[in-house]
Amino acid sequence: MTREQFQTPQGRSRAWRSLMLDDHGVLRKIYDNTHQISDKMWRTFQPSPADLEKWAGQGIKTVINLRGLRREDEQEGFYFLEEDTCQRLGLELVNFRAYSREAPTRDFIFGIKELFERIDYPAILHCKSGADRAGIASVLYLFLYEGRPLDEALEQLSFKYGHIRQGKTGILDYFFDLYKEAVDRDGAEPAEAHFLNWVDTDYDQESVRPNFKPTALGSFITETLLRRE
Repeated sequence: MTREQFQTPQGRSRAWRSLMLDDHGVLRKIYDNTHQISDKMWRTFQPSPADLEKWAGQGIKTVINLRGLRREDEQEGFYFLEEDTCQRLGLELVNFRAYSREAPTRDFIFGIKELFERIDYPAILHCKSGADRAGIASVLYLFLYEGRPLDEALEQLSFKYGHIRQGKTGILDYFFDLYKEAVDRDGAEPAEAHFLNWVDTDYDQESVRPNFKPTALGSFITETLLRRE
């Protein structure tokens, strides 16, 4: 729908259906996948207006939408609910698209690093389910922004948050496996400068997908049962 359509009573009703039914918002009433990952950052799923009101009341200043914007003029109704509520509450909404089944690009890595350096905190980041795109963004936040050890940061990509390494979303884990191989080859320690240099000079994104092999069961879970975006 367009922003103008959303402003009508019929459009708002349609947006709520988009959030609660099409986007599985009803299930989020049962399973809360919201987690604090540092003093300044939280991770979660697609928020409802009530969620945003709660977080604003807890001091959140910035909401990072990792689902991004899909079209120039039209968006899904759930996005307009989020945008409208953030504007009403005075929250900064940052749209920064991530992918759960593609190897991260150089632009994504350097772009999200720059994003973490410029936003106001406390902040919360989200994708659809809070599992995969929220997972890699959380890893990069802890590793690049807070300087946490890589292995500690990588705990954000785990089954605890609904991430399935064995499925197609495991390409995110494979990306970090490739970096660890580079660390071993270089006789180095995982660190921001080494990682960014590897991404900028040695990382071959195009070679990742052909060499990553998800399992049949893992793919069935992520693609058919969970219908990951």
